[in-house]
Amino acid sequence: MQSIKTLRSTRHFLPEPVPRSTIEDIIDTARWTGSARNRQPWRFIAVTTDALRIELSKLGRYAGHLAEAPLILVLLSADNGFTDTEFDMGRICQSLCLGAHDRDLGTCVTTFHPSDNVTRLVALLGIPSGWLPHHAIAIGRGDPHRHRRPSAVPTGRLPGSTLLTWA
Repeated sequence: MQSIKTLRSTRHFLPEPVPRSTIEDIIDTARWTGSARNRQPWRFIAVTTDALRIELSKLGRYAGHLAEAPLILVLLSADNGFTDTEFDMGRICQSLCLGAHDRDLGTCVTTFHPSDNVTRLVALLGIPSGWLPHHAIAIGRGDPHRHRRPSAVPTGRLPGSTLLTWA
C-alpha cells in the first residue's frame, strides 16, 4: 500500500537512459493486470529517440515534459467499441506506474488531445489500424534538483470520510 500512497507524477528527469530490461520487466509484471473478459486490450511502444520524444511533446497542451523523459511508453488501446476498454487502460496504466515506482523510476501520465494529435501520433509511430494511442507514460529517474512549480490545481487528497458514504 505504501507504493500507492507515495506515487507522484514526475515531470523533470535526469538524462539517464532507462535500461531496456527494466521496461521489459515492468511490462511483464503489469501484463497480469486484470481486464474485462481477459481481453487485454493494450499494447505498448517504447520511444527513446530524441527526435520522436520531441515530436510527442508537441502533441498536447500538457505533453511538454515528454521531451525531457528518457523513455516514453505509448499506450495503445484496442479500437474495439467496448465501453470497458478505457477502464482497462486505466488499470494497466496504474500498474505500469506502480511498477516503475517500485524500481525508483518517476512517471507522468499524458493524454494526447485533441483527436488531431492522436492522428498525428498514429502517423509518426506507424501504428496499425485497430489501435489508438490516446495516452503515454513518461518514465525515468526524477531530477531531485528541479522543484515542482506551484500547482494551479488543488493538491493533496480528500479524506476517506468525504469520499465514502454508507447505505
